[in-house]
Amino acid sequence: MTDDYAQKLYLLADLIHAISRQLTVPTDLEPAPCTPVEILVMRYIRQNPGASARDAAEATLLPSSNFSRILRGLTEKGLLRQEKDSRDARGKKLYLTSIAKTNFTRMRDAWSKDLQGLIEDAGQLDLVNATLKDIETKLLARRRTDNSANA
Repeated sequence: MTDDYAQKLYLLADLIHAISRQLTVPTDLEPAPCTPVEILVMRYIRQNPGASARDAAEATLLPSSNFSRILRGLTEKGLLRQEKDSRDARGKKLYLTSIAKTNFTRMRDAWSKDLQGLIEDAGQLDLVNATLKDIETKLLARRRTDNSANA
């Protein structure tokens, strides 16, 4: 990898991180505003309803002890429902509650407002979104491959 290419990749990561810090965390979330880590966990569960706790912990890169604490907190807040896995008595399947789904609508509204007018061309916006989704998918696949090789 050339230094120029490495610098461009660094800039991409740096910008993604900086942009995420500029997005408003809505104050009207129920029962209260969520932390970025809680949002990350709920986002994964939203995209993967019925996911196992293990898969969600791996995908969010959280150590099991931290992930368990986050799950417990989200469940106590009424944002997450845990069901026993019928195929694995020790496992749990994770689902968002209606409160959490409403919170995602509120986040969508707040974040859309934050970004409104910054990319006017719908085709360009589709390209940016598709590119970022592709990067996320590939990073997750790489992490899973790396974890399997190290296990």
